[in-house]
Amino acid sequence: MIKTTLAALLPFLMLGSSVPDDAAAKIDTTLASAETPIETPAEEPVEIETVEYTGYTCEGCTTQEQMALAAFHERGITDKNAIAALMGNIRQESKFIPDICEGGARVAYEHCHSGGYGLIQWTTTGRYDGLGRHAKNMGLNPSTTEAQLSYLFTEYEWKQVESAMKTPGKSIEWYMQHAYKWLGWGIHGARTDYAYNYARMLYKAS
Repeated sequence: MIKTTLAALLPFLMLGSSVPDDAAAKIDTTLASAETPIETPAEEPVEIETVEYTGYTCEGCTTQEQMALAAFHERGITDKNAIAALMGNIRQESKFIPDICEGGARVAYEHCHSGGYGLIQWTTTGRYDGLGRHAKNMGLNPSTTEAQLSYLFTEYEWKQVESAMKTPGKSIEWYMQHAYKWLGWGIHGARTDYAYNYARMLYKAS
């Protein structure tokens, strides 16, 4: 633009003539526009959404225990005593060993022919066979923690007590009463003691 304007004025400059007012104004306008910095729009700040994890961490827990803890949290169970009661029951039933057959033998799902099997010692034919069908449908191994935790939440017995386990602010004993409706154990054993131990081990993740 500046080159074009100067070219138009060159005849006046070579002849020594004065530059007409309108041409001089054109030079001023052109130069002013050339010197004016180009304004770039300010970048709007990007707001990064942060999600606070409000679950519990279990110090010293095994991989299987950590998997159960995460699974219960994902189901919406957030009370420490409720989680502790659930985990105390699983520890009493199987010590969190997924391929354990009642009596202590560690065998694949299809080789446990009597008694309970797995994390919560599925005993009745209906519940035991249900584990196998669920695992097959999900493409999982029924002898694993993953398959058994997945199956656990589909059972009628669990669905009967899930709302109670999601109720916050109750004692371990209160949750334990509802856990009995879930498992229907014959021997109470040390499950309440285990629950209190877990309650001491659980702490809020920062």
